[in-house]
Amino acid sequence: MRIKRSSKSVLLLLLSLMLLTSCREWSPQADQTQQVPPPSAAEVLPGADGYPLQTDKTLTYWAELNGNAGNIKPTFQEVPFFQEWQRRTGVKLDFIQPPANQAKEAINVLLASGELPDMLEYEWASFPGGPEKAISDGYILRLNDAIEKYAPNLRRYLSQHPEIDKQVKTDNGSYYVFPFIQGDDPLLTYQGPIIRQDWLDELNLPVPATIDDWHTVLRAFKDKKGVAAPLTFLGVPNPLFGIESGAFVGAYGIKKGFYLDQGEVKYGPVEPGYKSFLALFRNWYAEGLIDKNIATVDTKTLDANMISGRSGASIWNAGAGIGMWQPAIKDLWPEAKFVPAPYPVLHKGEKPKFGQRANAYMGSGGVAISSGSRNVEEAVRMLDYGYSPEGHLLFNFGMEGTSYAMKDGYPKYTDLIMHNPDKLAPSQALAMYTRASYFGPFVQDVRYLEQYYFLPEQKEAVQIWSDTDARNTMLPQISKTEKESTEFSAIMLDVTTLVDEMSLKIIFGIEPLDSFDDYVAQIKALGIDRALEIQTAALTRYMKR
Repeated sequence: MRIKRSSKSVLLLLLSLMLLTSCREWSPQADQTQQVPPPSAAEVLPGADGYPLQTDKTLTYWAELNGNAGNIKPTFQEVPFFQEWQRRTGVKLDFIQPPANQAKEAINVLLASGELPDMLEYEWASFPGGPEKAISDGYILRLNDAIEKYAPNLRRYLSQHPEIDKQVKTDNGSYYVFPFIQGDDPLLTYQGPIIRQDWLDELNLPVPATIDDWHTVLRAFKDKKGVAAPLTFLGVPNPLFGIESGAFVGAYGIKKGFYLDQGEVKYGPVEPGYKSFLALFRNWYAEGLIDKNIATVDTKTLDANMISGRSGASIWNAGAGIGMWQPAIKDLWPEAKFVPAPYPVLHKGEKPKFGQRANAYMGSGGVAISSGSRNVEEAVRMLDYGYSPEGHLLFNFGMEGTSYAMKDGYPKYTDLIMHNPDKLAPSQALAMYTRASYFGPFVQDVRYLEQYYFLPEQKEAVQIWSDTDARNTMLPQISKTEKESTEFSAIMLDVTTLVDEMSLKIIFGIEPLDSFDDYVAQIKALGIDRALEIQTAALTRYMKR
């Protein structure tokens, strides 16, 4: 099968024009948040930690604005957190903001232009060719010397956490970003199956655990409740995105992607278990148990499905799922209740082999410094602030007296966050005053999660979804050489395109299930065995670091 790639030249041209416009030119919305006051004369003088810096420079910062923040304030400069970060560090920022959900296209245009900002917040770990290529191509700076000279806080943290230090640099020992780090184990699991408990109670059914249980429940939702799409999940940014953590597919002993099986690297879509999974979803789709629109479901559609009752089960987050849906639905159906379900298995009593679990460093949300920046010291010192004691509190909890109050040494969110007077959801209010609920150059604090998960069902979700063998089946944050990464990216571009196409055609009934073996042969012809060799070699080097 020949893989087609669509031309994006028109889109890239449009994006290049948009990138020339600073985000300060957006029209501001009505003020719904408390603004940060200007610094007093005393605050201008640096403290014992050296902040604020004494500089009149304005640095440029490229990043995509988080959706929860962007729904309230359309530009970085209007968000109180970013105002406060600049105030405390003494570094003024000029933000360059790509269009929402178009960061990958926009970064390509930006890199091609040769005019790079001082700082770039992006998924540099997955850069084509790897971070070392981004360094050797002259896009971003190798940060080792700069961290040694100007980043005492990050340097101290990494020296105290050698396993995380191993994750945030390449095989060559290069630091390339100021990383986003999830500093506590409970922060690493946040996603899994979610289901309507009130419907289960009405139908006298238990929370499903096995694949057969799930079929019984989804069938009852459809036949007895008249639910249009009993099971819904994300199909954006790529098909079957919602099951990539291991839900349903993991019951067959594989994952839609790379994983470890007793230390051996495997790729799920070429394993026999993937054919069994496709057979299951093919049958469920034909029965109307799965959302007919699974290829195009985005987060807004997912929310609408679950809140409206069009769907009764999904795979999503404890925060953005249960934490958003439960408050939103209470006025429509006060009896409605969303609860977590375990990752499905084939046989009762089995422990799920897979489940969502992140590495402490996931490779996303890090901030690199462009190799051509003339403001390296100022950029490094500003980014290092997030790893300082004061910066840690700012990034996770915001401003004392505004978004949190210190009670017996515990930073407790105020009603501005948890019961916002402007009716902002906690996730939205958090995005206004902190970066705790999304990425950035800092270490995430588990005390954020203890409060953000304000419903007992959310706390229960972490315990249920963590009860898997994902710790032993997931790959660490490994890095590849420049040559390996380039070759690997080329192979997987074609392989993933074919897998996604194959999966949907079989599930939709367009292709017979028996065509699976032919697709596997095509995947092998595209070089999946070589990709497995590359992953294995990278893993071996990582383990020897």
